Amino acid sequence: MAELFAYTDGACSGNPGPGGWGVLLQAMEGDNVVKERELKGGEAETTNNRMELLAAIHALEALKTPSPITIVTDSAYVKNGVTGWIFGWKKNGWKTAAKKPVKNAELWQRLDAAQARHKVTWEWVKGHAGHPENERADELARAGMKPFKPGKG
Repeated sequence: MAELFAYTDGACSGNPGPGGWGVLLQAMEGDNVVKERELKGGEAETTNNRMELLAAIHALEALKTPSPITIVTDSAYVKNGVTGWIFGWKKNGWKTAAKKPVKNAELWQRLDAAQARHKVTWEWVKGHAGHPENERADELARAGMKPFKPGKG
């Protein structure tokens, strides 16, 4: 059975500003890519963190059946949030330890629901460090942002 990987990235021009998200989904058998799918999208007024979250959400929501998957992100915010902080937020009614509302709570809740259907392993990679799949996810995120950037011609 093929192993699934999702390489995710978000981009923003200004923070907030126009932004995009990108996903490279790969099914691997050993060292061979047997299937590949690319996803991208964007918004006119958003933040980098929202785009990073949406990339992971869309990666998981694209899977039609519950699956084991490794999500590779260059966002410490997403990885640390989903593997650590989210448990306290849920326990505290989506409030931080300082009793403030969690930023992007609706996206965290959507990510939590999306990952509940799957067996997800989270990996962090350094962004813009020559990792080919992460670089491709970055290209997709920038392409997803392009329709929302002023002077996009």
